Amino acid sequence: QVQLVESGGGLVQPGGSLRLSCAASGSIFIYAMGWYRQAPGKQRELVAAIGSFGGTNYADSVKGRFTISRDNAKNTVYLQMNSLRPDDTAVYYCYIGSGALPGALPSYWGQGTQVTVSS
Repeated sequence: QVQLVESGGGLVQPGGSLRLSCAASGSIFIYAMGWYRQAPGKQRELVAAIGSFGGTNYADSVKGRFTISRDNAKNTVYLQMNSLRPDDTAVYYCYIGSGALPGALPSYWGQGTQVTVSS
């Protein structure tokens, strides 16, 4: 059973930055990884994904502001979030995909980390 532990969430002012981290308990280099988010009253939505070879997908709403990356030696995926807006407020969930490509569906989920953007 793979376990994912997220960190880096918190409260930030509009225009600020945060970096989320997600560490996996096992080797993840052959799998895609990524982040979803869920705001109150809304469905969970894909934010960003990165394949095992480095290909990426982003939601249109975060393109140019968020960057996903991975360190396979540390079994960790990161989400650098810049120019944060109040509508980025949500619980952010890390996942490991069922395959290598960025479009792979999630197989395992982290517990979630709260990101709140407010002045």
